[in-house]
Amino acid sequence: MQPAPPKPHEPAPALPRLTTTVPREYVHRACLAEVFLTGCTQQSETRFALSGQWPRAHTFFQSADGTAHDPLLTAETFRQAGLFLAHAELGVPLGHHFVMWELAFTTDPDRLHIGPRPTDIELTATCTDITRRAGRATGFRMELSIRRDGQAIAAGGGRFTVITPAVYHRLRGTHPTPDTSTLRQIPRETMPPTAVGRARNTDVVLSPTDTPHRWLLTPDPTHPVLFDHTGDHHPGMVLLEAARQAACALVTPMTVTPSAITTAFHRYAELDQPCHIEATLAPTQEHHQVTVNVTGHQNGALVFTSQLTGPLH
Repeated sequence: MQPAPPKPHEPAPALPRLTTTVPREYVHRACLAEVFLTGCTQQSETRFALSGQWPRAHTFFQSADGTAHDPLLTAETFRQAGLFLAHAELGVPLGHHFVMWELAFTTDPDRLHIGPRPTDIELTATCTDITRRAGRATGFRMELSIRRDGQAIAAGGGRFTVITPAVYHRLRGTHPTPDTSTLRQIPRETMPPTAVGRARNTDVVLSPTDTPHRWLLTPDPTHPVLFDHTGDHHPGMVLLEAARQAACALVTPMTVTPSAITTAFHRYAELDQPCHIEATLAPTQEHHQVTVNVTGHQNGALVFTSQLTGPLH
Protein backbone atom coordinates (compact mmCIF):
# COMPACT_ATOMS: atom_id res chain seq x y z
CA MET A 1 0.00 0.00 0.00
CA GLN A 2 1.36 3.41 -0.97
CA PRO A 3 1.54 6.06 1.80
CA ALA A 4 -0.97 8.86 1.48
CA PRO A 5 0.46 12.11 0.07
CA PRO A 6 0.72 15.04 2.51
CA LYS A 7 -2.36 17.19 2.81
CA PRO A 8 -2.15 20.61 1.12
CA HIS A 9 -1.79 22.43 4.44
CA GLU A 10 0.99 20.12 5.68
CA PRO A 11 4.62 20.87 4.68
CA ALA A 12 6.46 18.14 2.83
CA PRO A 13 9.01 16.28 4.99
CA ALA A 14 12.49 17.82 4.84
CA LEU A 15 15.01 15.96 2.75
CA PRO A 16 18.12 14.75 4.58
CA ARG A 17 21.27 16.74 3.99
CA LEU A 18 23.25 14.85 1.38
CA THR A 19 26.97 14.89 0.69
CA THR A 20 28.32 16.08 -2.63
CA THR A 21 31.44 17.82 -3.86
CA VAL A 22 31.73 21.58 -4.13
CA PRO A 23 31.41 22.87 -7.71
CA ARG A 24 34.44 21.80 -9.72
CA GLU A 25 34.65 25.29 -11.25
CA TYR A 26 35.36 26.73 -7.79
CA VAL A 27 38.53 24.64 -7.43
CA HIS A 28 39.60 24.90 -11.08
CA ARG A 29 39.20 21.23 -11.87
CA ALA A 30 37.70 19.68 -14.99
CA CYS A 31 37.12 16.19 -13.55
CA LEU A 32 34.62 15.79 -10.73
CA ALA A 33 36.61 12.86 -9.35
CA GLU A 34 39.52 15.25 -8.70
CA VAL A 35 37.46 17.52 -6.41
CA PHE A 36 38.31 16.73 -2.77
CA LEU A 37 36.15 19.31 -0.94
CA THR A 38 32.53 18.57 -0.01
CA GLY A 39 31.28 21.60 1.92
CA CYS A 40 31.97 24.83 3.78
CA THR A 41 30.49 26.65 6.78
CA GLN A 42 31.45 30.23 7.66
CA GLN A 43 32.39 30.58 11.33
CA SER A 44 33.36 34.25 11.26
CA GLU A 45 34.22 36.88 8.68
CA THR A 46 37.60 35.25 8.04
CA ARG A 47 37.33 31.74 9.54
CA PHE A 48 35.74 28.77 7.77
CA ALA A 49 35.10 25.10 8.48
CA LEU A 50 35.38 22.90 5.39
CA SER A 51 34.78 19.23 4.83
CA GLY A 52 36.34 16.91 2.30
CA GLN A 53 36.99 13.34 1.31
CA TRP A 54 40.06 11.53 -0.01
CA PRO A 55 39.40 8.38 -2.08
CA ARG A 56 40.68 4.97 -1.05
CA ALA A 57 42.24 4.52 -4.48
CA HIS A 58 43.76 7.28 -6.58
CA THR A 59 45.86 6.91 -9.71
CA PHE A 60 48.36 9.57 -8.60
CA PHE A 61 47.98 10.75 -4.97
CA GLN A 62 48.74 7.35 -3.45
CA SER A 63 51.78 5.44 -2.24
CA ALA A 64 53.32 2.91 -4.61
CA ASP A 65 51.99 0.00 -2.55
CA GLY A 66 48.49 1.48 -2.29
CA THR A 67 48.44 1.58 1.52
CA ALA A 68 48.72 5.34 2.13
CA HIS A 69 47.64 8.71 0.79
CA ASP A 70 50.42 10.69 -0.87
CA PRO A 71 51.54 13.64 1.30
CA LEU A 72 51.17 15.89 -1.75
CA LEU A 73 47.43 15.23 -1.54
CA THR A 74 47.60 17.65 1.39
CA ALA A 75 49.05 20.33 -0.89
CA GLU A 76 46.36 19.76 -3.52
CA THR A 77 43.64 19.96 -0.87
CA PHE A 78 45.13 23.23 0.40
CA ARG A 79 45.22 24.59 -3.15
CA GLN A 80 41.57 23.69 -3.70
CA ALA A 81 40.58 25.27 -0.38
CA GLY A 82 42.23 28.56 -1.32
CA LEU A 83 40.50 28.76 -4.69
CA PHE A 84 37.14 27.69 -3.27
CA LEU A 85 37.19 30.28 -0.49
CA ALA A 86 38.18 33.00 -2.94
CA HIS A 87 35.23 32.25 -5.22
CA ALA A 88 32.57 31.18 -2.73
CA GLU A 89 33.35 33.43 0.23
CA LEU A 90 35.59 36.31 -0.85
CA GLY A 91 33.69 37.49 -3.90
CA VAL A 92 36.12 36.52 -6.68
CA PRO A 93 34.20 35.88 -9.94
CA LEU A 94 34.77 32.76 -11.99
CA GLY A 95 37.15 33.39 -14.85
CA HIS A 96 39.64 35.33 -12.75
CA HIS A 97 43.18 33.99 -12.54
CA PHE A 98 45.24 33.15 -9.46
CA VAL A 99 48.92 33.46 -8.70
CA MET A 100 49.98 31.07 -5.94
CA TRP A 101 53.06 32.68 -4.40
CA GLU A 102 53.59 30.34 -1.45
CA LEU A 103 52.37 26.92 -0.35
CA ALA A 104 53.57 25.02 2.70
CA PHE A 105 52.43 22.03 4.71
CA THR A 106 53.57 19.64 7.39
CA THR A 107 51.97 16.27 7.94
CA ASP A 108 52.58 12.97 9.68
CA PRO A 109 53.04 10.22 7.06
CA ASP A 110 52.07 7.61 9.69
CA ARG A 111 48.59 9.16 9.84
CA LEU A 112 47.98 9.03 6.09
CA HIS A 113 47.12 5.33 5.97
CA ILE A 114 44.22 4.25 3.78
CA GLY A 115 41.46 2.57 5.77
CA PRO A 116 38.49 0.38 4.85
CA ARG A 117 36.46 3.40 3.67
CA PRO A 118 37.18 6.77 2.05
CA THR A 119 39.00 9.21 4.31
CA ASP A 120 36.65 11.95 5.51
CA ILE A 121 38.51 15.08 6.56
CA GLU A 122 37.64 18.32 8.32
CA LEU A 123 39.51 21.53 7.56
CA THR A 124 39.75 24.79 9.46
CA ALA A 125 40.79 27.76 7.32
CA THR A 126 41.59 31.31 8.39
CA CYS A 127 42.09 34.02 5.78
CA THR A 128 44.34 36.98 6.64
CA ASP A 129 45.92 39.98 4.90
CA ILE A 130 42.90 40.23 2.62
CA THR A 131 43.05 43.05 0.08
CA ARG A 132 39.89 44.04 -1.78
CA ARG A 133 38.77 46.08 -4.75
CA ALA A 134 35.10 46.71 -5.60
CA GLY A 135 34.00 44.19 -2.96
CA ARG A 136 36.11 41.28 -4.16
CA ALA A 137 39.38 39.94 -2.84
CA THR A 138 42.50 40.76 -4.83
CA GLY A 139 44.88 38.88 -2.54
CA PHE A 140 44.97 36.95 0.73
CA ARG A 141 46.87 34.58 2.94
CA MET A 142 45.38 31.36 4.25
CA GLU A 143 46.21 29.19 7.25
CA LEU A 144 44.83 25.65 7.24
CA SER A 145 44.67 22.55 9.40
CA ILE A 146 43.27 19.13 8.55
CA ARG A 147 41.75 16.62 10.98
CA ARG A 148 40.80 13.02 10.47
CA ASP A 149 38.49 11.38 13.01
CA GLY A 150 39.15 14.39 15.22
CA GLN A 151 42.90 13.93 15.07
CA ALA A 152 45.17 16.58 13.50
CA ILE A 153 47.05 15.19 10.50
CA ALA A 154 48.31 18.27 8.64
CA ALA A 155 48.78 22.03 8.90
CA GLY A 156 50.07 24.77 6.65
CA GLY A 157 48.91 27.53 4.35
CA GLY A 158 49.53 29.64 1.30
CA ARG A 159 49.40 33.07 -0.30
CA PHE A 160 47.40 34.00 -3.40
CA THR A 161 46.94 36.99 -5.69
CA VAL A 162 43.87 37.36 -7.91
CA ILE A 163 44.18 38.76 -11.45
CA THR A 164 41.31 39.87 -13.69
CA PRO A 165 41.08 38.35 -17.20
CA ALA A 166 42.02 41.66 -18.84
CA VAL A 167 45.09 42.15 -16.66
CA TYR A 168 46.11 38.52 -17.12
CA HIS A 169 45.91 38.91 -20.90
CA ARG A 170 48.15 41.99 -20.77
CA LEU A 171 50.52 40.26 -18.35
CA ARG A 172 50.94 37.15 -20.46
CA GLY A 173 50.67 38.82 -23.85
CA THR A 174 51.66 35.74 -25.90
CA HIS A 175 50.28 35.22 -29.41
CA PRO A 176 49.38 32.49 -29.84
CA THR A 177 49.14 31.44 -26.21
CA PRO A 178 51.20 28.28 -25.53
CA ASP A 179 49.31 25.24 -24.32
CA THR A 180 50.11 21.63 -23.51
CA SER A 181 50.42 20.81 -27.23
CA THR A 182 53.80 22.55 -26.94
CA LEU A 183 54.93 19.90 -24.45
CA ARG A 184 53.97 17.12 -26.85
CA GLN A 185 56.73 18.33 -29.17
CA ILE A 186 59.43 17.89 -26.48
CA PRO A 187 60.96 14.37 -26.42
CA ARG A 188 60.46 12.65 -23.06
CA GLU A 189 63.42 10.52 -21.99
CA THR A 190 62.37 10.34 -18.38
CA MET A 191 64.12 9.03 -15.31
CA PRO A 192 63.29 5.45 -14.23
CA PRO A 193 60.18 5.62 -12.00
CA THR A 194 61.91 3.88 -9.10
CA ALA A 195 64.66 6.52 -9.11
CA VAL A 196 62.16 9.32 -8.41
CA GLY A 197 59.82 7.57 -5.98
CA ARG A 198 57.18 6.65 -8.55
CA ALA A 199 55.72 3.38 -9.80
CA ARG A 200 54.58 4.38 -13.29
CA ASN A 201 56.53 6.01 -16.11
CA THR A 202 53.65 8.31 -16.98
CA ASP A 203 53.91 9.91 -13.50
CA VAL A 204 57.59 10.84 -13.96
CA VAL A 205 58.15 14.55 -14.65
CA LEU A 206 61.99 14.64 -14.85
CA SER A 207 64.47 13.73 -17.57
CA PRO A 208 68.22 13.33 -16.98
CA THR A 209 70.85 15.85 -18.11
CA ASP A 210 74.63 15.73 -18.39
CA THR A 211 74.96 17.66 -15.11
CA PRO A 212 74.76 15.72 -11.82
CA HIS A 213 71.75 16.52 -9.65
CA ARG A 214 70.18 18.52 -12.46
CA TRP A 215 67.15 17.45 -14.47
CA LEU A 216 64.87 18.77 -17.19
CA LEU A 217 61.18 19.24 -16.42
CA THR A 218 59.33 16.99 -18.90
CA PRO A 219 55.88 16.04 -17.56
CA ASP A 220 53.43 14.03 -19.63
CA PRO A 221 51.10 16.69 -21.14
CA THR A 222 48.27 14.13 -21.27
CA HIS A 223 48.52 13.29 -17.56
CA PRO A 224 44.92 13.21 -16.27
CA VAL A 225 45.77 14.70 -12.86
CA LEU A 226 48.71 17.04 -13.39
CA PHE A 227 47.09 18.49 -16.52
CA ASP A 228 43.46 18.07 -15.57
CA HIS A 229 42.56 21.34 -17.32
CA THR A 230 44.13 23.54 -19.97
CA GLY A 231 46.54 26.35 -19.14
CA ASP A 232 49.37 28.44 -20.58
CA HIS A 233 52.02 27.49 -17.99
CA HIS A 234 53.08 24.57 -15.82
CA PRO A 235 50.67 24.21 -12.86
CA GLY A 236 52.05 24.70 -9.38
CA MET A 237 51.39 21.05 -8.54
CA VAL A 238 53.66 20.01 -11.42
CA LEU A 239 56.47 22.03 -9.84
CA LEU A 240 55.79 20.51 -6.41
CA GLU A 241 55.92 17.04 -7.93
CA ALA A 242 59.17 17.95 -9.69
CA ALA A 243 60.62 19.01 -6.32
CA ARG A 244 59.59 15.73 -4.69
CA GLN A 245 61.00 13.65 -7.55
CA ALA A 246 64.26 15.63 -7.55
CA ALA A 247 64.65 14.97 -3.81
CA CYS A 248 64.14 11.26 -4.39
CA ALA A 249 66.59 11.24 -7.32
CA LEU A 250 69.19 12.97 -5.16
CA VAL A 251 69.12 10.23 -2.49
CA THR A 252 68.53 7.22 -4.77
CA PRO A 253 68.71 4.23 -4.25
CA MET A 254 66.99 5.41 -1.10
CA THR A 255 63.76 7.38 -1.38
CA VAL A 256 62.16 10.08 0.73
CA THR A 257 58.52 10.56 1.72
CA PRO A 258 58.08 14.31 2.31
CA SER A 259 56.50 15.10 5.64
CA ALA A 260 56.97 18.85 5.12
CA ILE A 261 57.33 21.03 2.04
CA THR A 262 57.74 24.79 1.88
CA THR A 263 57.62 26.29 -1.61
CA ALA A 264 57.85 29.81 -2.99
CA PHE A 265 56.82 30.47 -6.59
CA HIS A 266 58.59 33.42 -8.21
CA ARG A 267 57.35 33.41 -11.82
CA TYR A 268 55.40 31.33 -14.30
CA ALA A 269 57.06 28.17 -15.61
CA GLU A 270 56.54 28.47 -19.35
CA LEU A 271 55.47 25.44 -21.36
CA ASP A 272 57.56 26.21 -24.45
CA GLN A 273 60.93 26.81 -22.73
CA PRO A 274 63.28 24.37 -20.95
CA CYS A 275 62.96 24.39 -17.16
CA HIS A 276 65.85 22.89 -15.20
CA ILE A 277 65.38 21.40 -11.74
CA GLU A 278 68.33 21.15 -9.32
CA ALA A 279 68.55 19.52 -5.88
CA THR A 280 71.08 19.77 -3.07
CA LEU A 281 71.19 18.50 0.49
CA ALA A 282 70.48 21.21 3.06
CA PRO A 283 73.49 22.26 5.20
CA THR A 284 71.93 20.80 8.35
CA GLN A 285 70.21 17.43 8.66
CA GLU A 286 68.17 15.73 11.36
CA HIS A 287 68.56 12.15 12.53
CA HIS A 288 66.51 9.67 10.44
CA GLN A 289 65.32 12.61 8.28
CA VAL A 290 66.66 14.24 5.15
CA THR A 291 66.16 17.85 4.07
CA VAL A 292 66.59 18.74 0.40
CA ASN A 293 66.60 22.15 -1.28
CA VAL A 294 65.22 22.21 -4.81
CA THR A 295 65.18 25.05 -7.34
CA GLY A 296 63.72 25.51 -10.79
CA HIS A 297 65.29 27.85 -13.36
CA GLN A 298 64.17 28.93 -16.79
CA ASN A 299 66.31 31.11 -19.08
CA GLY A 300 68.55 31.84 -16.11
CA ALA A 301 65.66 33.16 -13.99
CA LEU A 302 64.50 31.56 -10.75
CA VAL A 303 61.05 29.98 -11.13
CA PHE A 304 60.56 28.39 -7.70
CA THR A 305 62.36 27.26 -4.57
CA SER A 306 61.28 24.35 -2.43
CA GLN A 307 62.55 22.72 0.74
CA LEU A 308 61.44 19.15 1.50
CA THR A 309 61.95 17.19 4.69
CA GLY A 310 61.01 13.59 5.34
CA PRO A 311 62.15 10.14 6.42
CA LEU A 312 64.45 8.06 4.24
CA HIS A 313 63.40 4.58 3.17
